[in-house]
Amino acid sequence: MASDATREAYEALEFSLRDENGVTIDESGLVVHGRLFAFLEQNDLVVELPESRSNDLVTRGVAEQFSSEGHPSRKWVRVSDVQLWDELAREAHEFVGEQPVGGES
Repeated sequence: MASDATREAYEALEFSLRDENGVTIDESGLVVHGRLFAFLEQNDLVVELPESRSNDLVTRGVAEQFSSEGHPSRKWVRVSDVQLWDELAREAHEFVGEQPVGGES
């Protein structure tokens, strides 16, 4: 369960992103165009980023690799430093929210 300070920081993040293009907030977390890009787990923000960016953050000790049901993810990372949440959530929003190339051709 998240601490009160963490919950407040996450709610502030939700507030700052709620008007971004395609963003919705539901019980699973922050969603863009129907795809989850960030959520709160315990006292960490979990975000989906390009694999190379996730690896960089883990290597530098900024984030930890996220595991779901014992399976490590290549793109999802846990970030405990609240000061980085806004920046990384916006990166995740951009990464997950990118429209696929082509499709109309």
